[in-house]
Amino acid sequence: MDNGDRPKKWGFQGNAELNASSISVRGVLNLVYANLDKDDKQPTIPLGRADPTEFPSYQTTRLAPDAVAKAAFSYNFNCYAPTGGVAEARRYIIETIEALSPDDVYITVGCTQAIEVVVSVLARPNANILLPKPGYPHYEARTSCSNLEARHFDLIPERGWEVDLDSVEALADENTVAMVIINPSNPCGNVFMSQHLKKIAETASKLGIFVISDEVYSHLAFGSNPFVPMGVFGSIVPVLTLGSISKRWLVPGWRLGWIVTCDPNGIFQQSGFVESVKDYLNITPSPPTNMQGALTQILKHTKEDFFSKIINILREASDILYDRINEIPCLICPHKPEGSMVAMVKLNLPLLEGIIDDVDFCMKLAKEESVIVLPGITVGLKNWLRISFAIEHSSLEDGLGRIKAFYHRHAKKE
Repeated sequence: MDNGDRPKKWGFQGNAELNASSISVRGVLNLVYANLDKDDKQPTIPLGRADPTEFPSYQTTRLAPDAVAKAAFSYNFNCYAPTGGVAEARRYIIETIEALSPDDVYITVGCTQAIEVVVSVLARPNANILLPKPGYPHYEARTSCSNLEARHFDLIPERGWEVDLDSVEALADENTVAMVIINPSNPCGNVFMSQHLKKIAETASKLGIFVISDEVYSHLAFGSNPFVPMGVFGSIVPVLTLGSISKRWLVPGWRLGWIVTCDPNGIFQQSGFVESVKDYLNITPSPPTNMQGALTQILKHTKEDFFSKIINILREASDILYDRINEIPCLICPHKPEGSMVAMVKLNLPLLEGIIDDVDFCMKLAKEESVIVLPGITVGLKNWLRISFAIEHSSLEDGLGRIKAFYHRHAKKE
């Protein structure tokens, strides 16, 4: 076809709605990394992303890769996986969650796909979902792609980042389908008390909505509040638990997650929700079957001393973060992190000269000190920072020391 035969206008173009909804931790951090000074000889300190797997202290148990190899060489997992996942793996997942049966478990490609499945199933004209602010931006992105309206309730820093239940009630209407909580919290680092979880369940029940409990950081709790799975309140309100092995087993690249229905009253079944989840899983990829085969051995045989070691490392890192932040006048940490791998820190901008906002702070910090921190606007709070403390303790000390030096360089003169 010569030039004269070409159409005057091509019949395709990019999806502007997708572009508008594509704010992500990865995307924002890529922009921050682009500001690094290539001539700076200091090592880059990554305090922006909760993926500590490059550090020796945060290596998974040897059992995990051995289980993957064993599953592969067994030749029992070269087939397509059934809808919902390999039965034996589903059976062991329910032992850590308040589920009634392996049939309540659906294995997904990480928790990211679990979010995609749930949001897609819930989307219908005029429906809305309640998300926490601050929160995890992937929920916002998926709701935008699915034309599901997102409404944001507040988390209260002065009360340990508890859910503002009054704002939940004010936001909900007859088109609200669910509310999301993240426990232990990314990005806040708090762990909800059992009494507060019960109040969340009672509020959701009164509003006629169910609770999506994102528990990717389940059991990574090292403060005064023990981790309590939301599923224990499934008799009060239907609970959908999302989880994965990414954080607790330190293998985020393996992409193994799950959806679990915690609903002894059978409301999910009666509403047709469960059938819709199965239908969606039939048209979307499953995790590799050999990885699902390995999951059984990983869940069944990981020793407690592996978990205890990681908890102790995170507890000490949390102490370092909180103590050093308190030495930097322009930063305020309203609640010492007690779980997950991250904390929210408020910027006191009036103490700084030439810093416009949280994004400007992070860009200039990267350029001047080779320290990477996530701007709070990424997770819904402008002029805050999300800082990961899941790195080697010596590197954490170094990074926070550089932030302190950055403050002194930019401190407003009296």
